[in-house]
Amino acid sequence: MASSTAPTGIIRKAVKEDVPEILAMIRELAEYEKDLASCKATEELLIKNLGFSGGPAFAHTVLVCEGEKAVGLALYFYNFSTWTARPGVYLEDLYVRPESRGKGYGTALIAHLAKEVGRIEGGRLDWQVLDWNEPSIKFYKSIGAKHMAEWWTMRVQGDDGLSKLGELGPKLEYVE
Repeated sequence: MASSTAPTGIIRKAVKEDVPEILAMIRELAEYEKDLASCKATEELLIKNLGFSGGPAFAHTVLVCEGEKAVGLALYFYNFSTWTARPGVYLEDLYVRPESRGKGYGTALIAHLAKEVGRIEGGRLDWQVLDWNEPSIKFYKSIGAKHMAEWWTMRVQGDDGLSKLGELGPKLEYVE
């Protein structure tokens, strides 16, 4: 998307002290997507699972900031394509606060991730968008993204659903 004003922000890797702001933006996004009730993220879970407590980082976050204020984020993780035999990046969430939209920050965050795919010699950058989110769909198409209509998202979630699935099939021994 073209910007009438030159962006004045910076993109930087998130640090532990950013977690409250990351959580706030995740909740803002969940509210925008009309599903705040399903948002179970907490500061403690983000600190643990983004690798800020010394354990593995299951996802990574970059922030776009105006001065000291975080105004947007891209939360992503690495994946792998068996067909290309190359890694990739999966964008879980892209969010720019309403007052900072139209400055090119969303484009800058996606471009940053495209460069990350190149850095890891990856093959693709993937993400999902809700079918009713016309502003985002228009934006994504404007930057060259293609709609993968033939692929459906499948999901099993929640302790109960995962537990039931874990009990299916023959009980085979796992050997390392």
